Amino acid sequence: QPQFVESGGGLVQPGGSLRLSCTASGFTVDYYAIAWFRQAPGKEREGVSCISSSGRSTNYADSVKGRFTISRDNGKNTVYLQMNNLKPEDTAVYYCSAGAYEMYYACTLQEYEYDGWGQGTQVTVSS
Repeated sequence: QPQFVESGGGLVQPGGSLRLSCTASGFTVDYYAIAWFRQAPGKEREGVSCISSSGRSTNYADSVKGRFTISRDNGKNTVYLQMNNLKPEDTAVYYCSAGAYEMYYACTLQEYEYDGWGQGTQVTVSS
């Protein structure tokens, strides 16, 4: 199973920004779509954003469109999630995961299509 280390979370005020990093361990991300998911207390894990293995296609949940940007740096084996204009409802533990099959042209935000999880990184948006 793919393994990941997520980092970059923290406490930020509403309207602030954070950049999360997802670094793969033991494999290269080059041939995988990578997605970010989040889980708030008492809620199910939900897909936030994904980037195809080609890097040419991205997908975002409606709740984060226009505020979050996903990108990948295969040379660093890392995928990033730039989060701007953060809102209290963005508070959650954020996880990344790799597509269970190659998603070259497009990617989905369906959890069952992803495999391998890290420990997550906590994002708290509060004044």
